[in-house]
Amino acid sequence: MKKLKYLILGLAVSGVVISCHDDLDQTPIDPDLFTEIDVYQNVEEAKSALAKVYASLALTGQQGPAGQPDIGRIDEGFSQFTRMLYNLNELTTDHAVVGWGDPGLPNLYLMDWGSSNDFTEAMYYRLSQVVSFSNSFISNAGQLESAEAQTFIAEARFVRAYAYYNLMDLYANVPLVTEISTELPQQSNREEIFAFIESELLEIQELLPEPRSNEYARVDRAAAWALLSRLYLNAEVYTGQARYAESLQFAEQVINSGYTINTTDGNGNGNAYDELFLADNDTNGAQNEFIFVATFDGINAQTFGGSTFMCHAPVGGNMDPAEFGVNGGWAGYRTTKALVQKFDYAQTETDANGFPVAWEDGRATFFTDGQDYEIEEVAGNFSDGYALAKYRNVDINGNQGSDSSGDFADCDMPLIRLGEIYLNYAEAAVKGGGGNLSTAASLINELRTRANAPAISEGDLTPQFVLDERSRELKWEGLRRTDLIRYGQFVSGSYLWPFKGGATNGRAVEEYRKLFPLPTNVLQINPNLTQNPGY
Repeated sequence: MKKLKYLILGLAVSGVVISCHDDLDQTPIDPDLFTEIDVYQNVEEAKSALAKVYASLALTGQQGPAGQPDIGRIDEGFSQFTRMLYNLNELTTDHAVVGWGDPGLPNLYLMDWGSSNDFTEAMYYRLSQVVSFSNSFISNAGQLESAEAQTFIAEARFVRAYAYYNLMDLYANVPLVTEISTELPQQSNREEIFAFIESELLEIQELLPEPRSNEYARVDRAAAWALLSRLYLNAEVYTGQARYAESLQFAEQVINSGYTINTTDGNGNGNAYDELFLADNDTNGAQNEFIFVATFDGINAQTFGGSTFMCHAPVGGNMDPAEFGVNGGWAGYRTTKALVQKFDYAQTETDANGFPVAWEDGRATFFTDGQDYEIEEVAGNFSDGYALAKYRNVDINGNQGSDSSGDFADCDMPLIRLGEIYLNYAEAAVKGGGGNLSTAASLINELRTRANAPAISEGDLTPQFVLDERSRELKWEGLRRTDLIRYGQFVSGSYLWPFKGGATNGRAVEEYRKLFPLPTNVLQINPNLTQNPGY
């Protein structure tokens, strides 16, 4: 399993050449020049190119951790995909604030970003690059006549569909490009992109390997079902038509596919939940829950995004970096009391002010020593707000990850895991998508039991309860903004959190904030595109 992980990560620096112009489609004179002619001469070489497609979701350039970046105009570490997913989908919500003052970053938690925000631009470029890499691979691998090559192509189509899912979710009306071309693309709308993603996933499901039969970190048909479940869960936002029945149907297929919830308590702390986010989560049992994952390695693939970011950035104050397997904290991100309050039912201890400092739910991984429950000032003051300890660059025995310097982390990051699919089933069932409420309660209790949280009954299930349970289970995994939009709570005044809209106690913000702007540079280059409303 590690072998493919290293292939996926290491081949990001392989220098695959992608040409788009006819006048470049020439046989090279230099015999030492490695080109796509070599890359696609057989299935073994094509597998290396497929690794580059996967790696585009993990790494940031041809050198790593910095130098020869794939994307310019922004710090290379900032532009890494999972770091950007966190910033756009978690920092803009009740789950996080950050004390750093990098231009454009405070605007995310204050919800007042503009059309030239560095971070919204970088994510657009990153996802567009994933699409470009995927298109190139699909085109070139198509010349190989083998069943294995067709499987590779189906995998690349999945990665492209996943990239388009995020583009549709974040920006809505983006160009739909499926072939390498020099023509300026036309703009598509959300309904068209939704239909494309849906048709792609339905078509490739039979072309992908059976569930649990592919190598670790490569997708199988359960990944297609899982992304379909997520797509249909949000269908009303994207198309105006609710499709909870289909979300539940594909969630059920994933649940019955052989993936299992990790219940291995290897470190003996009575909580198997935390092992999902350790340095050895590709081998400690957590991997059995991971349906689609971004892989990282502190030696072979170094980035200042990914789990390196997740292990360093939230560590500060009285937190001991050694417990997180790193050589120092970056003292940036922490959470708000709105997330802490999701665990009020499980609190077991309070401080002198009556604020909670201990919980029986193992998912309440808050660090409170020296931290203030209330946030008075976000910028430059790490102690305002509880810290959140989720990712740790240590294995189940407490040993540091492979990079002895403590700079870079090994933890893989789940992009889709079975815990989310359990909650998809529950939400779809509660919202009239069929299924069985007793089954929904059992699935949620399976998640709660492994974290030592109190069990619920079928009568506890309401849409709001499921949303809160998603917050508890999936916090800081890049889904919160999408969830709040689906429930009508992201921009409205019906649900407030500290510093929402820049107000200490929160305020409603403009409706158009549910979408991010298209990059100004892209609009200037392509006159076929129209900016999203409000920007």
